[in-house]
Amino acid sequence: MTLSRKPTIVLATGGTAGHVFPADALADELSRRGCRLVLITDRRGGAVGGRLSELETHKVRAGGIAGKGIFARLTSVVEILIGIAQAYVLLGKICPDVVVGFGGYASVPTMVAATLRKVRTVIHEQNAVLGRANRLLASRVARIATSYEKVEKLPEDGPEIVVTGMPVRPSVAALCDVPYPARQAGGDIRLLVFGGSQGASVFSRVVPDVVARIAPKLPGKLRVTQQCRRDDVTPVQAEYRRLGFEAEVAAFFDDLPSRIADSHLVISRAGASTVAELTAIGRPSILVPYPHAIDDHQTSNAHAVDETGAGWLLPESAFTIDGLASRLESLLTMPRILETAAAAARNAAPPDAAVRLADVVLSLVNGNGGNGHTEARREAA
Repeated sequence: MTLSRKPTIVLATGGTAGHVFPADALADELSRRGCRLVLITDRRGGAVGGRLSELETHKVRAGGIAGKGIFARLTSVVEILIGIAQAYVLLGKICPDVVVGFGGYASVPTMVAATLRKVRTVIHEQNAVLGRANRLLASRVARIATSYEKVEKLPEDGPEIVVTGMPVRPSVAALCDVPYPARQAGGDIRLLVFGGSQGASVFSRVVPDVVARIAPKLPGKLRVTQQCRRDDVTPVQAEYRRLGFEAEVAAFFDDLPSRIADSHLVISRAGASTVAELTAIGRPSILVPYPHAIDDHQTSNAHAVDETGAGWLLPESAFTIDGLASRLESLLTMPRILETAAAAARNAAPPDAAVRLADVVLSLVNGNGGNGHTEARREAA
């Protein structure tokens, strides 16, 4: 497909990293192909970084309606309706060729407005369960792009579904070819623990005691890096000192992808962006799904990883000192198992997910559904 002019693509996203990171990766890919990009988000959109922070940005009203009282839901509906009107006017001025939504209620007003204006639309689903916002939109859009081969709650009679994988931010993609760290006899064994952007209190309560129990039994020096909730940092540091173990503990690591690449094993939640980064970099993991996630989507994500042999699902109910100690001791004393899981992780997700998603988006520019990747890139170059 030869593009006679610069396509205009609107990205509709906001909220959590699981929605923002794939949008950022797609923005990076589409900008290389010479597209004009516009971001429409909600009031939380000011926190975006990476390529998204460089885009022309507009904010519209939005609001979620799940898990609220009747008055709060009515207020949210009014917010969404106002946001749809704002987005409708904006799209009339922008005149996009395609609008791409990444789920979450921040995307709903823009995506609804796009369908009302009969603009071609794509939604991307990051989880192994179609999210509630994307469910509202699924019957209206031209394409649904998914991160997994199997996704629950997809419409039976809906638009074309394309498996693209989960695009990862450029800082993660740069680490995709970093080999799994070799284990030397008697050398360091590196364990990374993190619970997402908000941390996980259960990790703070359980991991220090487990580490102190198993460290003397391992065939090398155990080195632990643990990200905690801000309120947990000081107590966790104190607990490690009490147990006589030295660990690196912080509320935030701005180089987390590099730390993932440097680890032999990761313990984490099973959010979409976390799973995507673990599989893109190719590191084995023990995944502990957040039990109160909407539609229990983290359990579905963790099951998908477990089934490929790239990691192990451990429900929070089983995340006890005894249960984790037994699991860690067996894994950390058998490096071959971890190496096999690392290889499975690397093979679990397409390394070119951003390219695939960009192909889907550009195939709609002329409405032909074809693959515009090669031609568009050549022209952009």
